Amino acid sequence: MLEKYAEVAGHDVVEHLRQLAEPLKGLRLVHINSTKSGGGVAEILYKMVPLMRELGIDAQWEIITGEPLFYECTKGFHNAIQGNPVNLTDSQLRSYEQTNRDYAQTGEAILRDADVVIIHDPQPAALISSFQERKGKWVWRCHIDASRPFRPIWRYLRDFVSQYDASVFSIAPFSQRLPHPVYLIAPSIDPLHEKNIDLPIEEIEGIYSRFDIDPERPMILQVSRFDRFKDPVGVIHTYRLVKRFIPHVQLVLAGGGASDDPEGEAVLQEVRTSASEDPDIHILLLPGDAHRTINVLQRASDIVLQKSLREGFGLTVTEAMWKNKPVIGGDTGGIRLQVVNHHTGFLANTPEGAALRTRYLLSNPEIMEEMGNKAKAFVRENFLVTRHLREYLTLVYALLNENQERIQLGG
Repeated sequence: MLEKYAEVAGHDVVEHLRQLAEPLKGLRLVHINSTKSGGGVAEILYKMVPLMRELGIDAQWEIITGEPLFYECTKGFHNAIQGNPVNLTDSQLRSYEQTNRDYAQTGEAILRDADVVIIHDPQPAALISSFQERKGKWVWRCHIDASRPFRPIWRYLRDFVSQYDASVFSIAPFSQRLPHPVYLIAPSIDPLHEKNIDLPIEEIEGIYSRFDIDPERPMILQVSRFDRFKDPVGVIHTYRLVKRFIPHVQLVLAGGGASDDPEGEAVLQEVRTSASEDPDIHILLLPGDAHRTINVLQRASDIVLQKSLREGFGLTVTEAMWKNKPVIGGDTGGIRLQVVNHHTGFLANTPEGAALRTRYLLSNPEIMEEMGNKAKAFVRENFLVTRHLREYLTLVYALLNENQERIQLGG
């Protein structure tokens, strides 16, 4: 599998990965999150774990699950970390803690003897309290924008997070001061995933009849979960502002939900109400494995939006840029790391700003093409899974050799 990545990222990149992994062969590493599908974390782990195994690391991927109260609580954590005031009940917090204790008993043998455990986001964060005597290093990986958390909830979570040996955030502004080393590792996309591979033109053209989209008219697309932080209602507002000047424009809102998000159905209903049965607004509720469909939609689109109000990183931005699309994104979180304003796309704070940039690109196709080419080159250099894997390997090696003044890899 790694040799296939050499064709995309370069043979020197893959050789570097093999050198980094050589002293880690046989290491027992466990990733834990709360869902196997839906959202960027699951997509990253779906490819990261097999690649680690190919490099000789004994990598496993485990899932923590719970009752509805548990998911209500963890959704509250997610919103609170991104700055929303949230009131959680004692019963919700008890469910959270008990779910983590129950899982700790189930996975005790795996976790206690692991060399490295990487806990993703708040859902399994309390697990560490059940492993005060543990063999390996534990890392809390936060994929959320924690720059301005709701303090009462963050204080509660910080009591757990502080017990870890290290934390990882996507970019510096997301991080919090903690009593252990804090690392920065940006997420990535897999260029060989079905969602990102090149497709025949016939398959791309087939999407129009499949979803009743007019191929002769410009198409605006946003791909994301139906989540208020993704601002799908704001996207509809943007589309209507564009339509005043470009009446033949179409909008596609494509996405689904995650199994650990209890608010998705309510947001979807808000979106349908806002669309008001406009025949040029296509709301596509896609299953979690509709990767090829998303690939086709992104390639068929003229303009890609990611008008998030808060964003951990925004892998749908990366995916669209990989397909030579300039993205108009919310001026927030990890989108800022990817969308270099006026070069690989545009940043916008309001529906009015997003509409202005959309009209500009639709009116200047040569600029749109130039920006799209820059966008793909930027992703190739910075946001492929090979870079992500390299930084995880470096993190693990640093943690296991933290007492050495100088770490040397290779001969």
